[in-house]
Amino acid sequence: MASPSLARTARCLARCPIARRTTQASSSSSSSSSSRICSQRSYHSYDHPPPPGPFGDVDRSILAAAYKHVPEHGFSQRAIGLGARDAGYPDISSSILPDGQFSLIHYHLVAQRERLVETSRDLLKDDALASIDDKVAALTWERLIGNKDVIHRWQEALAIMAQPSHLPKSLAELAALSDDIWFLAGDKAVDPSWYAKRAALSMVYSSSELFMTNDRSPSFSETKKFLHRRLDEVQSVGGTLGSVGRWAGFTLNAGINVLRSKGVPI
Repeated sequence: MASPSLARTARCLARCPIARRTTQASSSSSSSSSSRICSQRSYHSYDHPPPPGPFGDVDRSILAAAYKHVPEHGFSQRAIGLGARDAGYPDISSSILPDGQFSLIHYHLVAQRERLVETSRDLLKDDALASIDDKVAALTWERLIGNKDVIHRWQEALAIMAQPSHLPKSLAELAALSDDIWFLAGDKAVDPSWYAKRAALSMVYSSSELFMTNDRSPSFSETKKFLHRRLDEVQSVGGTLGSVGRWAGFTLNAGINVLRSKGVPI
């Protein structure tokens, strides 16, 4: 019987093209190094727990309490201070958060991604979601709706996320979200399209999220239409890396221009 570490490595290699090619290129690589490669890429498995999250117990308790103040005070030090007090810590304890305001934004991103994983099983029971593309659309929309209570504060958050010191973590969370959505939708491909699909979905999600910050339609119906138009566009370009890259560049520039037009510093 294979050892638990070898079994984990095999599951990693099945999901992670980077780890597969690394192992193929060097047959002398140990199973532990392959596990490390994949653990950095994804936690996807149904029979072993994910690695520890980015927040300690104290941080998480403060951020969970602070998050309740975001609709009124935004992703701010004021909200964090109030959260620390609500959690039973002195106000000064908010200074233990190394990323300040971004810690609260990061908490939102992680919490909503975890929520999506938890709700996906019930969401995907819908018989109308026959194809992987249908499931990707439904999951992406479900994640966007997770922003509804803080969407009036989200342009402020985007400006903080765009700062050079926070951009790497912001992009890493976006990549993790795209990977989660494709995985939960049942995508099993480990060919070059693995990268293209995730890059495209990241841009679709980002542009839809930005659109949502200005959407005043009932239940964000215009955002839902926008999302489906962008997904249709991605499918129509044929999924090649070059086409996705050109489309993504155009979308990113358009998003930055919208933020600037609203007076958000970029």
